[in-house]
Amino acid sequence: KLRAPNIVGNSTAMQQVFAQLDKVIDTRATVCIDGETGTGKELIASAIHHRSHRRDHMFVAQNCAALPEHLLESELFGHKRGAFTSADSDKKGLFEIADGGTLFLDEMGEMPMALQAKLLRVLQEGTIRAVGATSERQVDVRILCATNRDLAAEVEQGRFRQDLYYRLMVFPIRLPPLRERKEDVPALARHFLARYAEEYRVELPGFTPEALEALTTYGWPGN
Repeated sequence: KLRAPNIVGNSTAMQQVFAQLDKVIDTRATVCIDGETGTGKELIASAIHHRSHRRDHMFVAQNCAALPEHLLESELFGHKRGAFTSADSDKKGLFEIADGGTLFLDEMGEMPMALQAKLLRVLQEGTIRAVGATSERQVDVRILCATNRDLAAEVEQGRFRQDLYYRLMVFPIRLPPLRERKEDVPALARHFLARYAEEYRVELPGFTPEALEALTTYGWPGN
């Protein structure tokens, strides 16, 4: 069964997530992890990679919302020297760095349309072309992605490619927000208490029943 040290929870909702993950660890299927901000999408992606036969290769993560389009393209696909003004040397992209391993694309719904077309080509052909390059190269990368947007609605509104949507949605997994797995809150609270007690080198006896009750009944906006 898929478990990872940083994934805490034994609720029914999380058991369903683990059961789904067990089915996809060693497939080539593209997994799209859907969930609110703070639900642990990158933790789940990392767990899939580290339990798969790709574990000896790189797990690389990139937030698609963190960079403007031209920088994101260079970050993902690499560039050749002279491809643009500041390109004073060749640069490997994340697809090349993750060759043999896994590339996790967070905030997938924020990827610009032009880059969506390039990503679709990677998924279909397994090839990439660096910015400024004249030829393509083959890569073997498993794509995992995550979004907190409704990609089906983005497709309807013309902001996301329908053909890419179907490619990414081979195996969708929804991560439940904390308010749907409140029985996990005490275990999570103890996990973080132990972690920070160790980090700050303090002795902490634990939580009072009243404190655990307050934590469990809280709504946890932002997870």
